[in-house]
Amino acid sequence: MTEHDSSPERDSSPEHDNSPERVARRRKRSAHIQSTEPAARAANQYVTDGGREPPLVVKIGGASAVDPAGAVEDIATLVDSGRDVIVVHGGSTAVDETLDRLGIEPTYVETPGGVTGRFTDEETMEVFEMVMAGKLNTELTTQFQNAGVDAVGLSGVDGGLLTGPRKSAVRVLENGKKKIKRGDHSGKITDVNTALLDALLAEGYTPVVSVPMLGENSDGSVTPVNADADRSAAAVAGAVGGELVLLTDVTGIYADPDDPETLIESATTPNELQAVQEAAEGFMTKKVMAATEALDGGSPAVYVGSANAERPVTAVLDGRGTTIHRGVVDESREADQ
Repeated sequence: MTEHDSSPERDSSPEHDNSPERVARRRKRSAHIQSTEPAARAANQYVTDGGREPPLVVKIGGASAVDPAGAVEDIATLVDSGRDVIVVHGGSTAVDETLDRLGIEPTYVETPGGVTGRFTDEETMEVFEMVMAGKLNTELTTQFQNAGVDAVGLSGVDGGLLTGPRKSAVRVLENGKKKIKRGDHSGKITDVNTALLDALLAEGYTPVVSVPMLGENSDGSVTPVNADADRSAAAVAGAVGGELVLLTDVTGIYADPDDPETLIESATTPNELQAVQEAAEGFMTKKVMAATEALDGGSPAVYVGSANAERPVTAVLDGRGTTIHRGVVDESREADQ
């Protein structure tokens, strides 16, 4: 989950060191970070060297039914043709499988708004770091290397890539009653270090990004915390002004979630976006939420499609999936003015 409201008990570890020197270093780092707030993005639009188009952001899903091999090969072709790509990956299924092997029961909670997400306690957070930033990121980065892509694996902690406030309590709905559940380790991304991404891309590297993010405690210290991978990819796409591709295990968003024949091919107006939001169920709810956040942040378009299709990235960019255009938020803003 990404809801918290209190900071953890302080200790003497480096992550809780608030010496003047450490605080100064954090302030220096923040000067290179792109806020995900719309006003800051409008004032500091991401620009790539040499006038190149903004990078394409591709999020590869972590469901067990997703085979990343096709996406890796397709991205390798795009990179070889000169396209800048930033990869973000999920891995919730692998986290749950590891928790199961360790005898730890995964905990999912529902917010009062009806969104279901993981509750990440301290024990789960340790597994999350091990699986996401360790095993999965290393494996996917290696796949890209084998495909001829000079990939660099990064977590959101590295270089303060993904940062934002950490909260330690979530509002949940249990048996129809609203409650506060404490002890969570997650956060909301408000800043993306685009300077780091730009530097890597300018040198010919392809970033392969994984959560955890770097959560900021109320006392000024920072700590690794969980964040939703779809929304992490949305934060990156918005910050760099690039198109966002969300690859999953279905062809796109269906008007009837159980019928692939009801694929919604595109949304270009607020009313069409509302239809997409109403159609989304389960895991697709967060993808639609991520899509609107990316568009609000500056992404020109978001594509949702199958990771298992032939040349999946190219396929969804060519219209074989669901495309949500920036007009859905632009028209909404005009109507509110």
